[in-house]
Amino acid sequence: MDLGPFLLLATLEGLLQAAVLTLTALGLSLVFGVMRIVNVAHGEFYMLGAVIAWWTASLLSSNPAAGFFLALVISPLLVGAIAYACERLILKRLEYDPEATIVATIGMLYVIQQTVLIAYGPDAHPVEAPFFFRVQFPWFGYSGYNLFVIAAAIALLGLCWYILTKTRLGLIMRATQFDRETAQAFGIPIGKVYGYVFAAGAMLAAIAAVLIVPIRQAHYLMGLDPLLLSFIVVIIGGLGSLRGTVIAALIIGLSDGIISVFFSPTLAKMISTLLVALVLVFKPQGLFGARAR
Repeated sequence: MDLGPFLLLATLEGLLQAAVLTLTALGLSLVFGVMRIVNVAHGEFYMLGAVIAWWTASLLSSNPAAGFFLALVISPLLVGAIAYACERLILKRLEYDPEATIVATIGMLYVIQQTVLIAYGPDAHPVEAPFFFRVQFPWFGYSGYNLFVIAAAIALLGLCWYILTKTRLGLIMRATQFDRETAQAFGIPIGKVYGYVFAAGAMLAAIAAVLIVPIRQAHYLMGLDPLLLSFIVVIIGGLGSLRGTVIAALIIGLSDGIISVFFSPTLAKMISTLLVALVLVFKPQGLFGARAR
């Protein structure tokens, strides 16, 4: 049996998963890095992005491309607005206490999930891809939309890197992350920064969901796996380390794709969990995380 076709297919599927996982985990890592809170409801913002994408695309069912790209704009904006409201109404009142915010975001998880179940129903709904074409490789044809998702994720990561490292907004976020009290003394509105960061993290998860929903149907329970994998990624990469998040997502995504094709998805999840255990034992701050000062 020729190994080449299977290895190439496994690599492409791993890159697809890594692309979506990187965006989702980046939002979680950004919130922790700046706000120092663990957002347990992050997966539900991902799910909400997919559900809103289905609702938006269904309004333009006669033109799938227009419906998809409209969803790619509307869904992150609506999810970001909901996340911002949750941060202002709940997390701000708790003064970002780490233990209290964990309990609060667990509550947000169930409220969002059950609200979507009541309004949307228990059934999964498909979203039609905006275009259909196949890229022909030597052994097989591969979905052009899947390659578009990988390219879109790379472009979005580049945009995030530029904002965080080259703009005044990124400088404010990095200053807030480094020393909250000093940043506040220099006139940085910490409360507003936290609200915008929490919304931005949710928007990244929503964008990832919109990109993947034509491949995996929208469902009210679809936020559970991305949440778990995102935690695995940020623990391995280092909580708050964006570089570590990207590298860990590539490792987990590629290994999951390759192991799932050649062995089984269950084994892939077991190995991911084992990696987390090894990192926690030998390098608790993660591969690229900074030691507590």
